[in-house]
Amino acid sequence: MSQRNIAIIAHVDHGKTTLVDQLFRQSGTFRDNQRIEERAMDSNDLEKERGITILAKCTSVEWNETRINIVDTPGHADFGGEVERILSMVDGVILLVDSSEGAMPQTKFVTGKALALGLRPIVVVNKVDRPDERIQEVLDEVFDLFVSLDATDEQLDFPVLYASGRNGYASIDPSAREGTLTPMFETIVAHVPEPKADVDGEFKMLVTLLDRDNFLGRILTGLVLSGTVKVNQQIHALNPDGKIVEAGRASKIMSFRGLERIPVDQAQAGDIISIAGLTTATVADTIAEPSVTEPLHAQPIDPPTLSMRFSVNDSPMAGREGTKVTSRMIRDRLLREAESNVAIRVTESADRDSFEVAGRGELQLGVLIETMRREGFELGISRPKVLFREDESGNRTEPYETVVIDVDDEHSGTVVEKMAIRKGEMTDMRPSGGAKTRITFSAPSRGLIGYHGEFLSDTRGTGIMNRLFEKYGPYRGPIEGRKNGVLISNGNGDAVAYALGPLEERGILFVSPGEALYEGMIIGENAKPDDLEVNPMKSKQLTNFRSTGKDDAIRLTPPKVMTLEQAIAYIDDDEMVEVTPKNIRIRKGMLDPNERKKASRKKEAA
Repeated sequence: MSQRNIAIIAHVDHGKTTLVDQLFRQSGTFRDNQRIEERAMDSNDLEKERGITILAKCTSVEWNETRINIVDTPGHADFGGEVERILSMVDGVILLVDSSEGAMPQTKFVTGKALALGLRPIVVVNKVDRPDERIQEVLDEVFDLFVSLDATDEQLDFPVLYASGRNGYASIDPSAREGTLTPMFETIVAHVPEPKADVDGEFKMLVTLLDRDNFLGRILTGLVLSGTVKVNQQIHALNPDGKIVEAGRASKIMSFRGLERIPVDQAQAGDIISIAGLTTATVADTIAEPSVTEPLHAQPIDPPTLSMRFSVNDSPMAGREGTKVTSRMIRDRLLREAESNVAIRVTESADRDSFEVAGRGELQLGVLIETMRREGFELGISRPKVLFREDESGNRTEPYETVVIDVDDEHSGTVVEKMAIRKGEMTDMRPSGGAKTRITFSAPSRGLIGYHGEFLSDTRGTGIMNRLFEKYGPYRGPIEGRKNGVLISNGNGDAVAYALGPLEERGILFVSPGEALYEGMIIGENAKPDDLEVNPMKSKQLTNFRSTGKDDAIRLTPPKVMTLEQAIAYIDDDEMVEVTPKNIRIRKGMLDPNERKKASRKKEAA
């Protein structure tokens, strides 16, 4: 049976995972009466809830005696570390673009990596049945994008398909609005080359994904580049420098069939397989026969640009809701994450109670915190910080991002003004049809922390913002942070409606009556720039006398409840987010008001 290895790349929400669902259905991977979930490839809970792909996954379909191994890749740049490694396993890519939105920044990021590796793309214009489609302009944008990414003449001569992943058809005719995905299968088989495989050579495989299984232990996935491997064969792992990491046996070999991994007795060059049996080998290592001493070249990964401090939860409510609260448990979990996710770096602090976790962006670190929270961890999280560098002359540099914003024309002025405050520089502004404007900025990552929520408020929820790491550029100087101060609880106890009523006039509340509070916890936003300590637990003094109007019911506005990402973006440098399996609370780093005053005096003196 011949083979084809392809990756599907696209921007968030352009319909990758839905298209793979239809490829499964039409290739006969599922029985007619089999119950399958929508977006079957988004297998973990967070992916299903958010509707985004976080982890790259392999699968395969069979069509007319050809096995097509498909890799579904994340569309968000924060998970780009997954994508870069995956591309070394495939021989072609399907670039999926929305017929209305066109080529977006994250598409550019992954496509640039694919073209640099010499992969030939197949362009699929998806959602052609949208009422606001602009197919021809989108194709021109894709061509311009390829030219700007230095594509070769062969790569620029790409086949184009017009499809609707949700309705399950693809065609070479832009006006087709029905049919099947047969033209897509035919194009893949005709356009993507068979894997360049040396079946008779020595067994070599580069690890590109790491998984864990409760029964099998570490599962290493990658493409077999040469030779054959059999169950129980002696193998060893080499790191990128050529040192032997460990030796062992291939206790289990698994191949992908549809959504499942099926055990096989042997695999040969060109197959994408998973191997169990090794205990310390990791991503970017080479697994090979014991006679092999030269490692395979691993694709370099872009460095992290953002870091957060993960610390043990030391609030008065620590240990009440979570089961994993010690620094040892947190350290082991973070090191395990850094092992399988090459875009994350973990450094332990001197006091051993906190860890500096560096990653690609707020979303990537937010997903890690949310995953740990669901596993029963309690954590204290600091405000995100960008990682500065120095250039050859010793000047400070910081990460910049390309920000592409689609807004209604009426909101464009506000967005430009807000981005200017955050030191963003406008590089392009053009109408994108339908009374919308597309504005492109080059802005320091530092200024964008916490902007997304404000952006949605400014555009009344209609704006779309996409960000992509651009470069390290000159340091832009201080950027104004949050303008408002906060309301801080001055004691421990439960919030009382009688006390919260007058506090509403001071600003926006984050807590509701009956909620457990502690000293130093932030219970609301002050309308003025200063922090204010308040007593939200004061109850009404009872007397023997009653008068009319004295017992009026207190009507409170519902509190502002923040999600994890909103809380992390909201806090200032001297504040923390307390994350537990049941609650997300915002607090001051120092709970004692006297300690806070001492620290602020020291800061002023310095």
